[in-house]
Amino acid sequence: MVEPKLPGAVERYVNLGDCYDHEGLKKVRGELEQAMKGYKGCYARAYRCLRAAAEITADRTALIQTPELEEKIAKRAKGILSRECRRGGEGEGKVRQRFLSAVTHQGFLVEFGTVERQCRRVYELADIYGLGHLLLTHLLAGALAAGWDVIACPSPLFPDRLEHLMLPQLSLAFVTTGGAAVWPHRPYRRLRMDAMADRELLQRNKARLSFSRKVSAVLLDEAVSSLAQAKAMHDDLERLYNPYVDFSRVRTTAEWAVRELLGNEPEHHLGEASTADRQE
Repeated sequence: MVEPKLPGAVERYVNLGDCYDHEGLKKVRGELEQAMKGYKGCYARAYRCLRAAAEITADRTALIQTPELEEKIAKRAKGILSRECRRGGEGEGKVRQRFLSAVTHQGFLVEFGTVERQCRRVYELADIYGLGHLLLTHLLAGALAAGWDVIACPSPLFPDRLEHLMLPQLSLAFVTTGGAAVWPHRPYRRLRMDAMADRELLQRNKARLSFSRKVSAVLLDEAVSSLAQAKAMHDDLERLYNPYVDFSRVRTTAEWAVRELLGNEPEHHLGEASTADRQE
């Protein structure tokens, strides 16, 4: 619920709870309590698994991120920018943030179709150690400085880290792949981010890195399973509630809210059913 700053004078409350058949819901209270407790518990377990997976992934990245690697990635970004992002319009470009991927009850999903519709040239960053963000940060800054607008796509596990970039004006995109994220076509260019890391460092920590990848993958699978259980229980909640909701009253309230937002005079007071609704 959003609390109004000046209730009555500017905003007003919209109570959809009036649309419930309260007496009817009392008959299924026990089932509601069980379903409500169950699906919230599943969400909590999913969030714990995702947080743990994120921590393990961050540890894996930190293990191989060295000043030498950062310098190498910066140099690679500079070469890409000089080739692909020469000076565009006047001033700096603008950046918009959009999530392109998500962890859902159906698994880890990436809307690569959105990339295909806006960009013909796609750089694929094959990344199993979480190094793509370092390259994308340089590319984002360079593209903006050159005057190009950029769509920056954060990671769902690390909202402060970049996962993909799109530059629709140049029909150019940079997408990170690895694990469940697979680019479905032949890319314009393919960069193996792990190949930039120090080979001796990778070899020395091979067992730890492998274990880390396996554990984070299991945690993601568990999170997906928990989200699937939560959705199933939420569906049960909707099944229990639906017979006891006056949807004609919900529609009447929604129509009233639309008129209020558009500045039109409401035809009747909030909560009152229209003549047509009363005749349904």
